[in-house]
Amino acid sequence: MRTIDVIIPTLRPGESFEKLLKRLLLQRVPVRRVLVANTEESGWDAARFAPLFEEAGTELSVWHLSRAEFDHGRTRHEAILRSDADMVVCMTQDCIPYDRDLIGNLEAALYAAPDIAAAYARQLPAADCNALERLTRQFNYPPAGRVKGKADLDELGIKTFFCSNVCAAYKREIYLELGGFIRRTIFNEDMIFAARAVEAGYRIAYAANAQVIHSHNYTPVQQIRRNFDLAVSQADHPEIFQAVSSEGEGLRLVKETAARLWRSGRAAQIPRLIVQSGCKYAGYVLGKHYKRLPRPLVLALTMNRAYWEEDGAKREDGMRDKEKSAAAQADGGRDG
Repeated sequence: MRTIDVIIPTLRPGESFEKLLKRLLLQRVPVRRVLVANTEESGWDAARFAPLFEEAGTELSVWHLSRAEFDHGRTRHEAILRSDADMVVCMTQDCIPYDRDLIGNLEAALYAAPDIAAAYARQLPAADCNALERLTRQFNYPPAGRVKGKADLDELGIKTFFCSNVCAAYKREIYLELGGFIRRTIFNEDMIFAARAVEAGYRIAYAANAQVIHSHNYTPVQQIRRNFDLAVSQADHPEIFQAVSSEGEGLRLVKETAARLWRSGRAAQIPRLIVQSGCKYAGYVLGKHYKRLPRPLVLALTMNRAYWEEDGAKREDGMRDKEKSAAAQADGGRDG
């Protein structure tokens, strides 16, 4: 039997996280251990969560980070290094297993072939999900599963690399062989890893029968900020994303969503779709060109201020080091 660990970064986890744990601990294919990388120790309620694991007989491992220490890629990578399981599953604290077969179906998809490096779950809309987000979920997470590799690039483009750590499983041995998640990224560590896996000859499985409930009702401003961060991650990795544009896939989403709204008698939603799509595109364009933007605007646009504050601190340290080095060289010249 393969060993399976689940990794979940948390920040002030509450009701949805408790529901996630209850369903996770009832999976037909059991989880050996849950590793929680929690940001801000004061927000962790041990009295609320620990008894769930004691009752299920599953191991819980929790460690605490500051906001400055958290990074989407590095934190998950360090968690995987703490595991010695055959299969590791990355989840977010706000996704809920749909049924008791989530882990089993992820495992089946991941081990269907030796060259599959990762398998990600289908995301279903929550009960409060609005109409546009429901259609977006249907577009990005269709009912039919698929395995994607280098041979699919001409057909699928950037979708070849699509993978989501909302709920995704990895063969730990292959993960380590490929170097794991990038250690510093604002976002998108899952797709960056998937792209590198595909380039190395591995494939990515979309396990449509492994289902989680997960959706967001973003406001237009939130859409701008989310897509800004997404584009920043792409701009920082032209070696991956330059050859596979996201714009075409975004346009296809808008067209298909508009057509579905029209066919279902919800044409009144199309203006809202246009506004939402415009905000997504605006955020994306700004993120692609973030290096040209003034820092205050970047901080206003991002969803992840800590990323930029850490980046700024590192740049300032680097400038101070350069100044010290220059001063030392000047002093050396005078002494000589």
